[in-house]
Amino acid sequence: MNHSKPGEFPFTRGIYTDMYKKRLWTMRQYAGFTSAEESNKRFRYLLDQGVTGLSVAFDLPTQIGYDSDHPMAEGEVGRVGVPISSIADMERLFHKIPLAEVSTSMTINSTAIILLAMYIVVAEKKGINIKNLRGTIQNDVLKEYVARGTYIFPPQPSMRIVTDIFDYCARFLHNWNTISISGYHIREAGSSAAQELAFTLANGIAYVEAALESGLDVNNFAKRLSFFFNTHNGFLEEIAKFRAARFLWAHIMRDRFGATDPKAQLCRFHAQTGGSTLTAQQIENNVIRTTIQALSAVCGGSQSLHTNSRDEALTLPSDESVKIALRTQQIIAYESGVANYPDPFGGSYVMDELTNQLIQAAQKIIKQIDEIGGIIAAIEAGWIQNEISKSAYEYQKSVDQKETIVVGVNKFVEEETIKPELLNIDPEATKNQIETLKKFKNNRDIKLVESSLTKLLNAAQGTDNLFPLVLDCVKNKCTLGEISETLKNVFGEYNQN
Repeated sequence: MNHSKPGEFPFTRGIYTDMYKKRLWTMRQYAGFTSAEESNKRFRYLLDQGVTGLSVAFDLPTQIGYDSDHPMAEGEVGRVGVPISSIADMERLFHKIPLAEVSTSMTINSTAIILLAMYIVVAEKKGINIKNLRGTIQNDVLKEYVARGTYIFPPQPSMRIVTDIFDYCARFLHNWNTISISGYHIREAGSSAAQELAFTLANGIAYVEAALESGLDVNNFAKRLSFFFNTHNGFLEEIAKFRAARFLWAHIMRDRFGATDPKAQLCRFHAQTGGSTLTAQQIENNVIRTTIQALSAVCGGSQSLHTNSRDEALTLPSDESVKIALRTQQIIAYESGVANYPDPFGGSYVMDELTNQLIQAAQKIIKQIDEIGGIIAAIEAGWIQNEISKSAYEYQKSVDQKETIVVGVNKFVEEETIKPELLNIDPEATKNQIETLKKFKNNRDIKLVESSLTKLLNAAQGTDNLFPLVLDCVKNKCTLGEISETLKNVFGEYNQN
C-alpha cells in the first residue's frame, strides 16, 4: 500500500492535506416535490436548518424530456421530484434563494444541458455573474443505460451533449462541476462494491476519451469532473472503496491520459447513504443505518454528503425526518471528533488490505471492459447489466437464506403497530402545474420560439457546441419538451431491446 500523505499523489488518503480540519464537507439534502413552490419551501427550510448545499430531485417527465402537459407525462408529474418544464418553473424553484452563495446539485442526466441552461438564466435574471455559480449537474448518461433507464438519445449523441457541456463550462462556469460520474445507482441496482468502483471509473474513462476526441484539454476539463458514490453497508469496506477510488483515478488520469495538473488527477466525490438498504419495517432502524453509512463516507474523505431519511422506504420524507437526517451529519461533523483527523484509518492493516483488494478487483474488471472494447461496447452487449444482475441475485439469495441478516426483515421481526404519517401527492398541485404551463405557452412570442428551435435543429445536424443554442432557446421561452423534441428529430431515440 502507498503510504503517501493526504493531499499527495495518488491521493489514497485524501485529496487535501488537512481534509475537514479547515473546511467540512458540503452537507446536502436531496429534495423535490409536486410543485416548484413546495420544493422551494423545503429548500428554504433546509437552509434554515443548516444545509450548506442544495440537491434537486426532478420528476420522471423532466428527466426524460417531456413537458408536464404531454400525454406521456400523465400520472408521473411531480411523483419522484419537482416538475420543471419552463424557465418560469425554474424561477419559482429558486425564488429568494441566494444562488451566488449556495452550491446546487441537480440530479439530471439526459436533459442536463437544458436544466443547466435554465439555472444560468435564472441566475442572470438575479444579477449574478455566472462565473460565481457553484454546483454540479449529474450529466452521467452512460449509467442510465445500465442502471436507471432515463435516457433519451443513443449513446453517441448523448456523449456529444456531455462534452459540449464540458466545453461550455470550462470557458464560462469555472466553479461548476460538469459531471457527477455516478456509481450510486449502479450499487442501488445490486452491484458489489468492486463493481460499483470499476463500472463508475470505466464510465469516467469513456467521458475523458470523448472529451479528448472533441479536442478539449485534459488538464482543463478534468479539473471539474466529479463522482457520486453510494455509501452502503459494510462500514470498513466502504471507507476502503473511497480510498481505492482516489488511488485508481489518479493513476488513470496520469498514466492513461497524461494529466499533469494535480487537480486534473483528483477523484472528488459526493456520497449518499444507501437508499436500497432502508427498510419499510421498523423505520427507526434506518436512522442507525444512515448514521453508520454517513460516518463511513466522512472517514473515507467525501467532499459532499446526503443522508437519507428514515421514512424514504415508504414515502417522500417529512420535515421532521429530513431534519433528523441533516442533524446526523451535523453531529458527526461537530461532536464525533473524526473530522479532526485526515484519513483516520490510515496505517490500519485491515484498511490497507481492504483497499488493496478493491483496487485489484476493480482493475481486473476495468481490464475486462477494455478487452470488450470499452464501456459503451460493454453496455450495448449487455455485459455490464448481466454482471449487476448476477450480483443482485446472489445478494438477495443470501438474504432469503438468512446468510445476510437484515434487522427487522429476516431477523428480530416485529408486528408493526405504529403507522408513520405519510406525505401524499396533491392532485391539485399536479393540475396547477399543467394549467400554469399552458398559460406560459400561450403568453410568448411563438415566432421567436420557432426561430430558436430551428437554429438548434440546424446546429444539431452539424458539429457546433449546442449549449449556446439551448441557452437561447431557454431565454426565448422554449420549453424543456420542445428542446428535447427538437434534438430527438436529429439524434433519434434509444431503444434498449
